[in-house]
Amino acid sequence: MTTWNDVTAAAPELAKGVQARFETTGLGFLATLRADGSPRISGIEPSFWEGNVWLGMMPGSRKAHDLQRDPRFALHAASIDKEVKDGDARISGRAVEVVDDDVKRRMGQAFAADTGYDPNEHGPFHLFRADVTEAFLLRPGGDHLLLDWWTPAGGLCHVDRY
Repeated sequence: MTTWNDVTAAAPELAKGVQARFETTGLGFLATLRADGSPRISGIEPSFWEGNVWLGMMPGSRKAHDLQRDPRFALHAASIDKEVKDGDARISGRAVEVVDDDVKRRMGQAFAADTGYDPNEHGPFHLFRADVTEAFLLRPGGDHLLLDWWTPAGGLCHVDRY
């Protein structure tokens, strides 16, 4: 299991940039796989808490069912402009469902401290912790793009794309 703390320890500047992109809007787009293998894209408010990336969702949601059946996901930061002046970020991995009520309670409280919304006050919810297989960050570099990514097996990589 690769936690967000592992990414931060191995590639601190990349992790800082990726997390900042998600925290700028508080929104992301979650790609999951439907039962027939086709993709599903859903909005989500990911959280960074206690060294992990967390994905909370309503009970019985299609994206929760997708992840319970096939844990692979890609999480893309909400883009705010087509020129990506502020960059772009993505996290990929496998979602691990958390059913421990104490963890869900504490995570909900942390989410409420950041957003004002405590999922614990609105009934049951699904909670998943990300096992990170890739973190990716795109930044503008003047006349080119700076692409950085990290994987547990490959470490930190960089490409200048002209």
